[in-house]
Amino acid sequence: MAENHAQNKAKLISETRRRFEAEYVTDKSDKYDARDVERLQQDDNWVESYLSWRHNIVDETLKMLDESFQWRKEISVNDLNESSIPRWLLEIGVIYLHGYDKEGNKLFWIRVKYHVKDQKTILDKKKLIAFWLERYAKRENGKPVTVMFDLSETGINSIDMDFVRFIINCFKVYYPKYLSKIVIFDMPWLMNAAFKIVKTWLGPEAVSLLKFTSKNEVQDYVSVEYLPPHMGGTDPFKYSYPPLVDDDFQTPLCENGPITSEDETSSKEDIESDGKETLETISNEEQTPLLKKINPTESTSKAEETEKVDSKMKAFKKPLSVFKGPLLHISPAEELYFGSAESGEKKTLIVLTNVTKNIVAFKVRTTAPEKYRVKPSNSSCDPGASVDIVVSPHGGLTVSAQDRFLIMAAEMEQSSGTGPAELTQFWKEVPRNKVMEHRLRCHTVESSKPNTLTLKDNAFNMSDKTSEDICLQLSRLLESNRKLEDQVQRCIWFQQLLLSLTMLLLAFVTSFFYLLYS
Repeated sequence: MAENHAQNKAKLISETRRRFEAEYVTDKSDKYDARDVERLQQDDNWVESYLSWRHNIVDETLKMLDESFQWRKEISVNDLNESSIPRWLLEIGVIYLHGYDKEGNKLFWIRVKYHVKDQKTILDKKKLIAFWLERYAKRENGKPVTVMFDLSETGINSIDMDFVRFIINCFKVYYPKYLSKIVIFDMPWLMNAAFKIVKTWLGPEAVSLLKFTSKNEVQDYVSVEYLPPHMGGTDPFKYSYPPLVDDDFQTPLCENGPITSEDETSSKEDIESDGKETLETISNEEQTPLLKKINPTESTSKAEETEKVDSKMKAFKKPLSVFKGPLLHISPAEELYFGSAESGEKKTLIVLTNVTKNIVAFKVRTTAPEKYRVKPSNSSCDPGASVDIVVSPHGGLTVSAQDRFLIMAAEMEQSSGTGPAELTQFWKEVPRNKVMEHRLRCHTVESSKPNTLTLKDNAFNMSDKTSEDICLQLSRLLESNRKLEDQVQRCIWFQQLLLSLTMLLLAFVTSFFYLLYS
């Protein structure tokens, strides 16, 4: 059955390519970018995305390709880069990619309050949409995005149906299969009529992808860690440019990478030492380190090297907060705290604890691979054991709150090897639904944070009562902030209501006098 399906798909792709070349390219070659025509002949996934969106009807697919390719050449999609977009448009933060929904889809943010209808700038704004979507499509071929229409604090001047229609067409024609859903947040009642029109543009199949939400419902689709405070979330992210916001996780500099940081000597010793991992058998609930088991048959030099690695670890801060995942417990739970250059505590730890009965392979990726050196970045963890991952800024580069780390983990078969070659092959073959993922933010502090403790004899002197008091005060402060935000939102809504009523009254008075004197 599966074999027949694959054969049918291959036939449809072949027919689409042949007919497009014969029926369209021959007559309209000057209307297409040659790079798109070439890609169509080589990229099966690209052809399939158009076919599946048109229910494998080749005639409809060809029309869609024709419209899409003409648009791509008209707007010069293949040549779009940062310099193609006015700097002020990148700085304002009306459109950007950041974060993920609960299904793991990238969030495509459209902050409508920053958009003002203006025919002079509409082309640049369309190019900005195309720039972000093309940039994402080239990196994540076929993975859908969730569009976040943030309508909070939106006024009448922001209503631009031409711009909304273009966005809909992007997913309906130009980037088929890239739309997971459209989450519309805090839509003013004034826009109800406008979005009834939008539904007709989407078509009956895509209408179900519209999700109208308020602060209470939006968390059904996006977890609080990727929602801003005004949506009831905890994401501290603040848009800024330059550089471009980039959440694409890549492999960081590993233990064998180049070293240019000021602590070059100690880094070289870390690399040359045998301690690629520091394994500790610890209780799942307790975070205090126990003695590391050492094979008595190992040589004295091996023990000395291990002791040297352990002594280096004691210079770091040991995180206490824990994310309890199905395969690994990860500490810290949400944020990596880096010291400033002045404090001299530039490195930090990620502690992974295997809570399964099998070996767990893991790897670490980051949105800023050029900034960090991670040791180890790709390894495995034995059942019940713990691994300390050292993360350090590379080459004196500055830690940014926009930087993210991704921990990926998957269970291995008991018979599987754990060498570099075996791990590489394992990650190529493991199904995506078997991979556990957890993301960490970065934070720079001038001094030690209350949620981290130095591994010394006097490290654990913080009283439980003090911790509870701090948590209670923070909870009360967050609750006060939420109430204040709600009051502000109500004031904004009331102002918009008054404005609407005033406009209606003005229209009524104008009509009355027109009828009176006509």
